[in-house]
Amino acid sequence: MDGAEKAQMPKQIPYIIANEGCERFSFYGMRNILTPFLITSLLLSMPEELRKGMAKEVFHTFVIGVYFFPLLGGWLADRFFGKYNTVLWLSLVYCCGHACLAIFENNRNGFYTGLFLIALGSGGIKPLVTSFVGDQFDQSNRSLAQKVFDGFYWIINFGSFFASLLMPFFLKEFGASIAFGIPGVLMLIATIIFWSGRTKYIHVPPAPRDPHSFLNVVRTALTTNVPGQARSGYFMAVAGVLLAIGSMFLIPKVGIVAALCLALVLVLGFGGMGAWMQLERARGIHPDAAVDGVRSVLRILVVFVLVTPFWSLFDQKASTWVLQANDMIKPTISFSIFSSSFSFEFQAAQMQALNPLLVMLLIPFNNIVLYPLLKRNGVELTALRRMGAGIAFSGLAWIVVGFMQLAIDGGNALEITWQILPYALLTFGEVLVSTTGLEFAYSQAPLAMKGVIMSFWNLSVTIGNLWVLLANSSVKSAAVTEQIKATGMSVTAFQMFFFAGFALFAAFLFALYARGYTMQNNYRQAK
Repeated sequence: MDGAEKAQMPKQIPYIIANEGCERFSFYGMRNILTPFLITSLLLSMPEELRKGMAKEVFHTFVIGVYFFPLLGGWLADRFFGKYNTVLWLSLVYCCGHACLAIFENNRNGFYTGLFLIALGSGGIKPLVTSFVGDQFDQSNRSLAQKVFDGFYWIINFGSFFASLLMPFFLKEFGASIAFGIPGVLMLIATIIFWSGRTKYIHVPPAPRDPHSFLNVVRTALTTNVPGQARSGYFMAVAGVLLAIGSMFLIPKVGIVAALCLALVLVLGFGGMGAWMQLERARGIHPDAAVDGVRSVLRILVVFVLVTPFWSLFDQKASTWVLQANDMIKPTISFSIFSSSFSFEFQAAQMQALNPLLVMLLIPFNNIVLYPLLKRNGVELTALRRMGAGIAFSGLAWIVVGFMQLAIDGGNALEITWQILPYALLTFGEVLVSTTGLEFAYSQAPLAMKGVIMSFWNLSVTIGNLWVLLANSSVKSAAVTEQIKATGMSVTAFQMFFFAGFALFAAFLFALYARGYTMQNNYRQAK
């Protein structure tokens, strides 16, 4: 009997999967009605011509927070409290954030406080739940891990589908308190389910403070002076710090959140390049395994950087695409129950339900039909090939959306159903990037850095949304706007084609880098 036949599914997995399904319903339930709520309620006091731009800014700033706080959650779990305790406590913070949204529907400060608490709670637990799934496996049953990660992503979209379909309806019919309150109840249920499995989980304790940690090795590499050798890597890192400080002068133009995120990107980018250039200087001071581990992490981070354009396109389906759908013809659905007749107009935000529905269909289709078919025909879709193709498909989706926008700008009345095609392309790209990326990030991370690496995977989403904020800020300039008008396109259509080109170029660079990447197997050993 081989290892694959002996492998058994951990019995605690259903608790984590059920928790994730409820939590994702709560998150997407509030996220997918956020833009419509801001436009039709919270931001009504603003001039109409500024309202859409501000709604996009608030939305993407919130998403930046959601995917920035994984850094904090991963650090707390890896260094102090462990994954289980950190997830449980931050889930309670998460519940408080939902309560603020339901209570302060007419108070900007209270509502924004709720968004901050949700970003902290949701972001803090995001990398930990995923890596907590990985902790339940070892070398004896790791063959089942990808199936669970696929199932994990499937249940995420199961919750997202019903949230996307129902919450816009509840917002319109019952008001913001009910629409934001229901996701809060689901988050409370998610927390209770997670707590119920506490005695069944495999708990990997926090790593003790390590003198040969990633940051210590990087610090040694950058600061060690070798006589007769240039300190190019050190000066590269210093340049990153200086540029990060200089980015603070952009706060009046792009806002404090975008400026801080840009500063973080500059420090990480230039610091990482500098460490790579001088990493061998740490050898002898730190064990070879630690130095090789840092080089492995830096290679992983390059993959994550190249994925960021995908997220800049993907997350705009809840902002830019919803705003486009508002300008399209929406069908009225009528039906009868017994002697009563009912009708309601399909909401623009409900189109987002297509995304999770297609995910639930595409994951089994890919695993059962597409991947085996390609393999029989000699095409092996490795993890990196899947991710590169996913980025390219997102670019194709935005080309389609761009042409639709040109038609709308030209006075053509388009049915909202035209968005089905770009949703299908974008979702296919998402399945190739996200389900693969979750397992890739976990398997490639050194054992002592699982939580932090998953945090960096989520940070790629923050950086993707940073590109959106910077692009939106750039078109506020009168000079840029006039140049765009000279092309004969509206600003919206121009940005759509810009982001499409951004993704296709990133896919090309990703393919080049993937050719030289060596895959690792960093699951823990079986006991």
